[in-house]
Amino acid sequence: MQINWHIGLGLGFSFSVWVIAQFFALSDAISYTLAITALTGYWWISEAIAIPITSLLPLVLFPFFGVLDHKTAASALGNHVILLLMGAFMLAVAIEQSQVHKRLAFKIIEIIGGNSAQRIVMAIMVTAAILSMWISNTATVVALLPVVLAICSTTDNTRFKIALLLGLAYAASIGGLGTIIGTPPNVIFASVYEKFSGKEYGFLNWMKVAVPIVVVSIPLCALWLTRNIKLTSAIILPKMGAWQKAEWRVLVIFAFVAFLWIFRKEPFGGWSGVLNLADVGDSTIALLGVMLMAITSNGKGGRLLQWSAAKEIPWGMLLLFAGGICIASAFVASGLSNLIGEYLTALGKLPVLLMLLAITLCVSFLTEITSNTATATLLMPIIASAAIALNLPIELLMIPVVISCSCAFCLPVATAPNSIVFASGELTIAAMVKEGILLNVLLAVIVSLTCYLLLF
Repeated sequence: MQINWHIGLGLGFSFSVWVIAQFFALSDAISYTLAITALTGYWWISEAIAIPITSLLPLVLFPFFGVLDHKTAASALGNHVILLLMGAFMLAVAIEQSQVHKRLAFKIIEIIGGNSAQRIVMAIMVTAAILSMWISNTATVVALLPVVLAICSTTDNTRFKIALLLGLAYAASIGGLGTIIGTPPNVIFASVYEKFSGKEYGFLNWMKVAVPIVVVSIPLCALWLTRNIKLTSAIILPKMGAWQKAEWRVLVIFAFVAFLWIFRKEPFGGWSGVLNLADVGDSTIALLGVMLMAITSNGKGGRLLQWSAAKEIPWGMLLLFAGGICIASAFVASGLSNLIGEYLTALGKLPVLLMLLAITLCVSFLTEITSNTATATLLMPIIASAAIALNLPIELLMIPVVISCSCAFCLPVATAPNSIVFASGELTIAAMVKEGILLNVLLAVIVSLTCYLLLF
């Protein structure tokens, strides 16, 4: 009760400050600045919610009220893309704590699944792909692995077990391609693209290219993994109990955040255009979602997002992003990007589609033995420089390359999902290579064709 009281009192105090500022005919910008500062200060002093989360208020509210644009606000922490990733990590923590992702998974499996190997594997893969578009692929696999292992325990069909486990891992990686926040390499693309082009690559623009890749790839992968598998016994799917308040509340807030992300600029200028909120960016929306999670009750005396959980996000990943952004800046400032571009002009002799296919194949097999995030960090400035030298849209080369960084299906070390399912003890490296090598090639073809048709 004390926390609720201080939250409300802080809002009232902030509104009073705004009214007083308006009474003295201060400008809107000054009035909003005073009000937001008053709210932040009161919540800091009263500790209505955790101090670190309260500290996000200025980053959220100044862009919404037109005092600062989101890039200027984000400069307090270095770069707005880092803020976007940080906010996405925290939202994922709230989702994982509520367990709503597991409930959605069970529901999708129940709707799609059946007693055929194809339908069950497809259900697992669709579920993993949808969840991975919004939370980390690692969290998705960890959440669904017990479900998959429970299904595996009901059958003695070894190939079916392999298909289930690999389907889970591969779908988590593929699903992460679907949104700009789905996997760290996508966010690296966004930061480097902006550095080279001077403009943002919007959430919806990314989905227009990436979602078709996910939609085409998931069923093809499922068909490949389940070829010639026949089940001789019924599969019993696990059940979950009644919905909890926290699950509903997290689902509603996250759906609201996803809506704001997707329709911020499109169609017809998006809601930001209708409401004249041009200063709001994707990072602002992510942090708004964090604030809503932090002040909303979980129905059990706590909050949907507690600082004790939020502070466990992978901060090291944010430092990696900062380093990548710094590298991209150095490429441009030093002239190295121009030099690399000159050396890579030989690629221009190839037809564009063949060039895309060659690059995506090379990158997908390269990331079998390297970190996909580190690979994207290193390659994005180079690929952007090559595109400029070849007089091509930089996204035409950057997007297939960064997507290919997540399309490594042969080895356990290639991605976190691969490692997790391999650790279950139900797989061998030979089995993973046998199933994954063709999928590496298949995804390279799908990615190249899709990007060529949609971006060239």
